[in-house]
Amino acid sequence: MRYTEDHEWLRPEGDLVTVGITEHASEQLGDVVFIELPEVGRTVEKGEEVCVIESVKAASDILAPLAGEIVAVNEDLPDSPGAVNEDALGTWFFKIKPTEAAALEGFMDEAAYTDFIG
Repeated sequence: MRYTEDHEWLRPEGDLVTVGITEHASEQLGDVVFIELPEVGRTVEKGEEVCVIESVKAASDILAPLAGEIVAVNEDLPDSPGAVNEDALGTWFFKIKPTEAAALEGFMDEAAYTDFIG
């Protein structure tokens, strides 16, 4: 897995990348009560807003960590947003087919992310 400075995890699966938020992000948000997912088939640029997460504390955006096409979303998530709090690393938001094959280069590995969050 790879990690972003925006506290997203990225898991490569063949030519796709599955995206979710880290446990650290889940803890910072508190109890998640609403999640808006992107449309399947949507083409996104790196840094573009793709999801909205609302918790009892705040609302946050998930930004596309990579440019590409959204090919799948976790259909269960809008009905059970608390799954993110229960198992952040096991709860995915969307799958993206990156525009560039080397798209994951430059993201942090687990050790670097652990250092990043202190």
